Amino acid sequence: MGEPAPLAVTYDVGSVSPAEIAVGVAGLAPVAFLLPDSPHVRKLQPVLTRLGRVVQLTGNPERDAVLVRRLAPAGVLTFSENLLRVTAGLAHALGLPYHTPEVAEVLTDKYRQRERLRTAEVDAVRCHLVPDAAAWERALSAVGLPAVVKPAHGQGSRETFAVRDRAEADSVRSRLFADPGGTWVVEELLQGRPNGPYGDYVSVETATGPDGAQVLAVTGKHPLTPPFRETGQFWPAALPHEDHAAVSDLAVRAVTALGVTTGICHTEIKLTPGGPRIIEVNGRLGGHLNELSRRACGVDLVRTAALLALGAVPPPAPAPTGRVYFQFNGLAPVRPGQLRALAGGDEIRCLEGITGYRSYIRPGDQLPGGVGSVFMDLLTGDVPDHPTMVDLLDRALPLLRYEFTDGATSWIESPQRALADDPALRNPPWAASIHQPEQA
Repeated sequence: MGEPAPLAVTYDVGSVSPAEIAVGVAGLAPVAFLLPDSPHVRKLQPVLTRLGRVVQLTGNPERDAVLVRRLAPAGVLTFSENLLRVTAGLAHALGLPYHTPEVAEVLTDKYRQRERLRTAEVDAVRCHLVPDAAAWERALSAVGLPAVVKPAHGQGSRETFAVRDRAEADSVRSRLFADPGGTWVVEELLQGRPNGPYGDYVSVETATGPDGAQVLAVTGKHPLTPPFRETGQFWPAALPHEDHAAVSDLAVRAVTALGVTTGICHTEIKLTPGGPRIIEVNGRLGGHLNELSRRACGVDLVRTAALLALGAVPPPAPAPTGRVYFQFNGLAPVRPGQLRALAGGDEIRCLEGITGYRSYIRPGDQLPGGVGSVFMDLLTGDVPDHPTMVDLLDRALPLLRYEFTDGATSWIESPQRALADDPALRNPPWAASIHQPEQA
């Protein structure tokens, strides 16, 4: 009797960890890691080799399809945004369930995604493509101010800027087109509604299989650090019943309109005064959500993604537990620098409600700077309710201290929870109607 067919997982930076993949897939199929040539992969190659079979991709679609076909995999998937198109091409060549190549292109092209959602009458956010500097003024005129400028392809809010007036428009233009290359989009800046101490956006995690799309969870967010830097999330989202239903419906309609037939999607939605609006749809599991799901309700979302890739019906949505489970990420400094020292981890672990603290960087590490959401650490916890989460974070975060140097000067930073609204508003009027039974 031969070995069972493997599950082929394309792997690179931005994925869930190799260990999470191995744990999630255990008992379903052996893992075969399909690897591009990248610094991240080269660094983790010894770990990947211990956890599963390793196949080095060439970057040539036809040759890679031949290599993977020899594995005779039972399914193929990825947790890396930058490998969605590669994985879709392999799945198509092998006749396996996954995003089609056309769907993968729409999921990873912000302009095409906006156009598809507008045409399907799901959401009509004004958006204009900027392939070069000559199109800049046309885009601003078509979209209007305020606007947001972002790469047509990318993740983690990298090189994403708010443009509120002409002065900011001129500054961003000079920055974006100082060097040739790159395609950008200018979008309508969605204005969030006041949402107390919580972020004015959420994400909706959906699983699409043979029976269509279902909502796994609605994930609440901490307020963004300007311009669009994410600092963490929590289950359940702090939403009243009608908002929970509205964002769930919008996410399902969005992934359906984009043609998704297989897999987990992570849809970010802005809570505006006029109702929920799509920020973007991502065709893979959202960052850190597997850790949150396993801790909050014992459901492994990597395993859910694997089951979908193998053609199985996804399991039911995770059940609520009656507590609030949260994550918080300290952001790397905007200015480039080297980490000299960090402190406060032992103090923060002693606080009631904190279940873990892990630093991702060590003294001597060089941080590149920039406005992307580059995480320095992960703080986790669970508490009885949302206001207690806010109070705990306000006490915990000042205990963490990071010392940096740029060679000429040194400075100290502590992670901070951004304040979107009045910090005294710990319990908004709608809090009593927060709906939990259908959330994780």
